[in-house]
Amino acid sequence: KMGPIQRIVACMMVRMVRRYLPHVLAAMVVMLTIMLLAPSPTCITTDALPYSQLSPSIVQPSDSRGHQYSRQEPLLFIGGMPRSGTTLMRAMLDAHYMVRCGEETRVVPRILQMRQQWKRSAKESMRLKEAGVTDKVLDEAISSFILQVVVNHGVPSPRLCNKDPFTLKSAGYLSQLFPNAKFIFMIRDGRATVHSIISRKVTITGFDLSSYKQCLQRWNNAVSTMNQQCEELGPARCMALHYEELVLHPRSVMETVLEFFDLPWDDKVMHHEDHINKPGGVSLSKVERSSDQVVKPINLDGLARWVGQIPDDVLSDMANIAPMLATLGYDPHANPPNYGKADVMVSNNTRKIQRDAYYWQNRAQQLLSEGKDQKRR
Repeated sequence: KMGPIQRIVACMMVRMVRRYLPHVLAAMVVMLTIMLLAPSPTCITTDALPYSQLSPSIVQPSDSRGHQYSRQEPLLFIGGMPRSGTTLMRAMLDAHYMVRCGEETRVVPRILQMRQQWKRSAKESMRLKEAGVTDKVLDEAISSFILQVVVNHGVPSPRLCNKDPFTLKSAGYLSQLFPNAKFIFMIRDGRATVHSIISRKVTITGFDLSSYKQCLQRWNNAVSTMNQQCEELGPARCMALHYEELVLHPRSVMETVLEFFDLPWDDKVMHHEDHINKPGGVSLSKVERSSDQVVKPINLDGLARWVGQIPDDVLSDMANIAPMLATLGYDPHANPPNYGKADVMVSNNTRKIQRDAYYWQNRAQQLLSEGKDQKRR
């Protein structure tokens, strides 16, 4: 048992840890990022400079192949709510001979979220400024961190992309750090997105998976922020793309996407499922909820799966619960919805998958197992 003095000392130590640990961790993140990721010493003043004057932050791929990457790289960012087609889009782009996206990094949106938390708190901002951690220091550290992760979490490629859905909430900031980057905002009917999140038990901070109403409200808030970010960037930097259009008309949509990214046409994007786990092809993560679906060719199975699953009281008040549905072009009262007529290829794919369901289930398990073994090696 501790005596009175020991208890007092212990309480004081606990209070000190609680008070100062977050600030120590924040400083460590910044310092480690600068030391480990910055390729060469940089003279830094305490006055924040315009983003165009930030140092170039050259990053060499860890295996020393390919060219060096810098902040001027024309990066591709794919974002949107989870379960909105972001994985399908990145898989199709991964099949392109010039592009490498790879799996979700998870750390990119988290470093952006940390930065937002620091900026929101006047007290934290003041403490960072007093410590000499200016906006310029943070921006250089964060951009170096992101570039290092994007470059080295996969193989080198002429064009690199990142698919972490929630990064789009910081699209404006990312566009300043990477002035030649472009963004795709994947949009899906919120009813389908929320049903997929709930039915597949996708854990998202703040989402109550027992309540369709609460999840739809959360969806509404998140896509409102992302839509605003995309609109502020303008159509030259950010393309809003409906998942339903991609599924119904993949060729015409991908032609538009590749033109937006200044990429030549590659027919492999129409058959991404043939390039999974192939060199220079599509690498999948066994922990991402969409991986078992993108092993299949583009099909219609998931479009209206939400019909008949949402409680009647939520359906009747849908326009008020999720006003962004109408803003994004969906009829909140359509049940079932009419998304349009699919291309012949997509209809044929759907029939093939439904006819050979057991084959595709086994194929998904096999490919995910192969991918796991390759990563171990």
